[in-house]
Amino acid sequence: MAEQQLVLQALQQGGVIAYPTEAVYGLGCDPDNEAAVMALLAIKQRPVEKGLILIAANYSQLLPYVDDKAIPPEKRYQIFSSWPGHISWVLPASKTAPKWITGQFDSIAVRVSAHPVVQQLCSAYGKPLVSTSANLSGQPAITDKAELQQSLGDKLSAIMPGPLGGATQPSQIRDALSGNIVRS
Repeated sequence: MAEQQLVLQALQQGGVIAYPTEAVYGLGCDPDNEAAVMALLAIKQRPVEKGLILIAANYSQLLPYVDDKAIPPEKRYQIFSSWPGHISWVLPASKTAPKWITGQFDSIAVRVSAHPVVQQLCSAYGKPLVSTSANLSGQPAITDKAELQQSLGDKLSAIMPGPLGGATQPSQIRDALSGNIVRS
């Protein structure tokens, strides 16, 4: 799969990529590369203070970013039984989670995706990716590959091929501690 190799190389070199998710195309990059995250935020015209979601193949990939011990035992079943899946959870951030990911918060939004392309990409890269909808801030999320190519293609290092997952809305975001829905 030569296309995946190009995408992985783009990630390693600090590039911003697009990839299919459950409902929309996502923009992603290496969450530990501050310059890559800032480039992604510039493409989206999104302020760093808002924070970003990390998407992963499994929970283990998220452990460096999450304060796992701060997740109450009674909340763990609800979180982990929803993954892999289409729900992002706001969890307490680890002390080492980059501020360019957490923004103004002491928490971090994370998701273990069930989308096979996301699973494959995060597994091959060996870590989570930043995941934000492929669009300018405030604009509708992109669900059409031709539109993605036309509106953002020249700003991206690579586009991971594959179909969208069939969900009709971007992932729900829930606060793990309060149970409140942050985005439905």
